[in-house]
Amino acid sequence: MPELPEVEVVRAGLERWVTGAVVVGVDVLHERPVRRDPRGPAGFAAALTGRRLGPARRRGKYLWVPLEPHEGEDGPGDALMAHLGMSGQMLVEAPDAPDERHLRVRMRLEGAADGRELRFVDQRMFGGLAISDGGAVVPPEISHVARDPLEADFDDGDWVRRVRRRHAGIKRLLLDQGLISGVGNIYADESLWRARLHGERPGDRLTQTRCRELLGHVRDVMTEALAQGGTSFDALYVDVNGASGYFDRSLAAYGQEGRPCQRCGTAIRRVAFTNRSSFFCPACQPAPRRRRVAPGAR
Repeated sequence: MPELPEVEVVRAGLERWVTGAVVVGVDVLHERPVRRDPRGPAGFAAALTGRRLGPARRRGKYLWVPLEPHEGEDGPGDALMAHLGMSGQMLVEAPDAPDERHLRVRMRLEGAADGRELRFVDQRMFGGLAISDGGAVVPPEISHVARDPLEADFDDGDWVRRVRRRHAGIKRLLLDQGLISGVGNIYADESLWRARLHGERPGDRLTQTRCRELLGHVRDVMTEALAQGGTSFDALYVDVNGASGYFDRSLAAYGQEGRPCQRCGTAIRRVAFTNRSSFFCPACQPAPRRRRVAPGAR
C-alpha cells in the first residue's frame, strides 16, 4: 500500500498540474471507486462538475483537493477526497492518451491543467474518491487520523508520552494511525532498523530519548524516500505522470531477507506480522526479553 512518501509525491504532482483547473465533465466508469459517496455515481459527478480545484493537501495516506465554494456559500467549502488503497493512481493525461486498462473515473479539466484529464486508475479497487462536504481544510471523514511526522504541527512530546504508556510493540504503535499517520510497513521496518530496535519491543520499555531518536529516523527515512520519488516495487506505485520512485534501491531491511545487514553482515530475517511481514537484523535488533510474571499473578 502506498505510504506517506508515495502519497506526498502524488499530492505535489496534483498541486503542480491541476491547481486552478475547472472540472468540466466527469465520467464514472465503475461505481465501486465512488462507493463511499452517499450521492452515488451520478450525484458524485454532478457535485464535482463545474468546480474549480485548489491546491492538493494530504494527511498521512489521505489526499484531498479543496473545491472553490459556490457563489455565496459560507464556510470552508467542500473537497474531493481520495485514498489510493493498494493500487490507486491519480494520473494527469492528455485527452487523446489511450485509456488505462483499469481506468475508473475520468475528470475533464479546463484552465491550469491545459485541457488535460485527471484520471483515477485502480486495478484492485480498494481505493476510492468522494466529495467531502465542508472538507476543504480537513475532511471530517479523516478527523480521527493523527497528524503525520512531516507536518509542522506534529507534537513530538505528546507522541512520546502516548507511546510510553502503551504495552504494544513499537512497530504496532508506528502503524497506529491514531498515534501517527502515514507510516506503513516499509518505512516502519526501515526506521526500526536505523534505530536498532526490534519491532516487538513494548512502547513502555522505551526511554524518552529512544522514542525521540526513533521519531528522528522516521522523518529521515521518509524525507529520503520523498527525494527519490517514493518506493516502487511494481508499476502500480507511480506519480501523476506515471513515473516510478526508486527508494527501493536504498532499503536496508524491508524485503532484504537473507541478505547481509549493511551494519554487521548478519542475514536479515523475515517474520510474519499481522498478515504482512517484518524484516529486521537479529543481531542489531535483538528481540526483547519477555516480561517477568510475579508469583501468584496468574
